[in-house]
Amino acid sequence: MSGHDPSVEDSAAGSGPGRGRETGGTHCVDSALRCRLTADDAGGRVGRGVDAGLVDGRGRSISTAILFEVAAAMRDVAAGAVIKVRTDPLSAVDSDIRAWCRTTGHELVAVEEVAGAREYAVRKARELRDQPGWAIVISNPGLEELLSPLGFALAAALAGSAVAIYFQGPAVRVLTRSFSEKLAGWQRPFSAFARRGLDKAGHPPPHHKLRQLVDLGARIYVCGPSMAHFKVAPDELFLPGIEIAAYPTFVEQMNGAHVQVFLQ
Repeated sequence: MSGHDPSVEDSAAGSGPGRGRETGGTHCVDSALRCRLTADDAGGRVGRGVDAGLVDGRGRSISTAILFEVAAAMRDVAAGAVIKVRTDPLSAVDSDIRAWCRTTGHELVAVEEVAGAREYAVRKARELRDQPGWAIVISNPGLEELLSPLGFALAAALAGSAVAIYFQGPAVRVLTRSFSEKLAGWQRPFSAFARRGLDKAGHPPPHHKLRQLVDLGARIYVCGPSMAHFKVAPDELFLPGIEIAAYPTFVEQMNGAHVQVFLQ
């Protein structure tokens, strides 16, 4: 079946307060969409999916990986321009693209079934809607345990939320250049196999996701006492701009956020 989807929401492009604007003929982009894309930042996938207004997300089941490329494509077009997004016909991806449009104010104008794929036409909003801030605390550096907090952080940042992440306990190792994520317990020898599967689905490694988050405006904090306990030196941190702090500093962030996530 092909054609306009009658269930598509007709979001008002200018509804709600936003951070992006058009001024004096110069296109000003919301800080949440200033994605400085490199192949390293997106796990080697950047550039593969974006071609002349089309984001090709086929072969991936992780919506944030696809939407990161959509946000990057929208960075370079004016309000009212339409970006096409082609994906596999997956229910979760379909739900997430619709939700992202409703949340941000971008207009989903059409959905078509095209040669075994699903194609979405998304019109860029003139202004993005204000979103609540997120504060996330991460304590576990495990391969599987990092998926949800970083996934939620990316989804929130892609929607335009200000995101702050605090790494504490053994999770401070995630921020080191030498970090390599591992499965827990008896599954540890299968970590490389698990990582290959995640890459294929669209889950790049934590360092790639953190670079994406920083490009989307997120702030990264690391617990100073935990660094001392786990013998992590400041010059081992893989990203510039990581703030070394402790509880009072991040409590300030949590007090200003509407959504707080604490994961051990």
